[in-house]
Amino acid sequence: MKNYKEALSNPIFTVISNASAQLGIDSYVIGGFVRDLLLERGSKKDIDIVAVGSGIELALKVSEMLPKKPKVQVFKNYGTAMLRYEDTEIEFVGARKESYHFESRNPVVENGTLQDDQDRRDFTINALALSLNQNNYGLLLDPFDGVSDLNRKIIRTPLDPSITFSDDPLRMLRAIRFAAQLNFTIDQTAITSITENASRIKIISGERIVDELNKILSTDTPSIGFLLLHKTKLLEIILPELTALQGVEEVEGQTHKDNFYHTLEVVDNISKNTDDVWLRWSALLHDIGKAPTKRFDKKVGWTFHGHEFVGGKMVKKIFERLHMPLNHKMKFVQKMVMMSSRPIVLAQDLVTDSAVRRLVFDAGEDVESLMTLCEADITTKNPNKFRRYHDNFKTVRNKIVEVEARDHIRNFQPPISGEDIMQIFNIQPSREIGMIKEAIKEAILEGEIPNEYEAAYEFMLKKAASLGLKKDA
Repeated sequence: MKNYKEALSNPIFTVISNASAQLGIDSYVIGGFVRDLLLERGSKKDIDIVAVGSGIELALKVSEMLPKKPKVQVFKNYGTAMLRYEDTEIEFVGARKESYHFESRNPVVENGTLQDDQDRRDFTINALALSLNQNNYGLLLDPFDGVSDLNRKIIRTPLDPSITFSDDPLRMLRAIRFAAQLNFTIDQTAITSITENASRIKIISGERIVDELNKILSTDTPSIGFLLLHKTKLLEIILPELTALQGVEEVEGQTHKDNFYHTLEVVDNISKNTDDVWLRWSALLHDIGKAPTKRFDKKVGWTFHGHEFVGGKMVKKIFERLHMPLNHKMKFVQKMVMMSSRPIVLAQDLVTDSAVRRLVFDAGEDVESLMTLCEADITTKNPNKFRRYHDNFKTVRNKIVEVEARDHIRNFQPPISGEDIMQIFNIQPSREIGMIKEAIKEAILEGEIPNEYEAAYEFMLKKAASLGLKKDA
């Protein structure tokens, strides 16, 4: 076994080693830190320590020996503890062995050996451990040939994958997430087992599922993970709205594109231009309304009328089902889905100032995100069309800058408020005030008047007169 003593140069490892010696227990750094060290992926900001004994006791001892004595968070029910050292979170757990009941992913836990603890790990590449013991400090312990799997870029389970995935179905998503993050291949036996156990994912909470989906969406090429989710039948359980887009129908010689694979292209495209996971979610869900709205019309062929509106309503149901945040993040994704075709339609026609003003008014601060989504939606393989579409979007972007500089629509505030109108005409709150405010807004968006007080004031007087209102003397 190779020794990696030089890789444990962070002073915290020496402190843990000394604390372990004082307590008379063995300790090891295990999991992601070791994996990423061997992959040369840079230093992790979280470290897992396994103690053959009490992880909580070791954490408290380490804190006691550190100069600033950082606070230790103890999770007694799980037998774990965590402390922060500089900018790194360190989690301590006692070595354990686990057994599972079929209905739950919560194991029955017993104290165990290092071997027991490595047996329970999800993948061979996460079962790698480095000794922090003074007699063999830095020694690599690799009982499942995880180093070989790292070199071959393989995701493989330490034990029978059917047991691994049935015991804790979340590991199926983790396998796919690691494959997507590391650009690894999942062992064929494991792929088969994930497919066979796919329905077990139903016992996992929406929050945990979404956590893994977010990590897959945050990879450089999210389609890798989503294609694996689809291949293993997990996606149709988690996001059936997405798999419903798959397939191409032909009627009277007319076909439509496969909107499932198109969607994955859009997600990959947008991932080159944004790290915003909620904008990536918008790309993933932007066409989900197409499955329920798909119709064939003999005159025009395949149509998806109103798919943006239907898709926007579906977004909320998905967020509710998966226990995703029902706050501004959900509303942002809804807005992006509901407006996803607006710039496209605009780019195909003469780009008028009024159309751009309305786009900026409706999108507000999210107009840049919307344009990024729509540009990612260009998946044509025809180079001339691709260039023309992108040129059209450049025209729209330039027009947005020009109109915004002149008319200040993005954070639109009416130049005349409802309170102003009540005071000028000495009236109480009424339907007429709303009508006047709406008329002023429409006049500005249509370019009939500039977004300025004087012009709006004159327009208001004329509109009020048409409603029988007179200025208070």
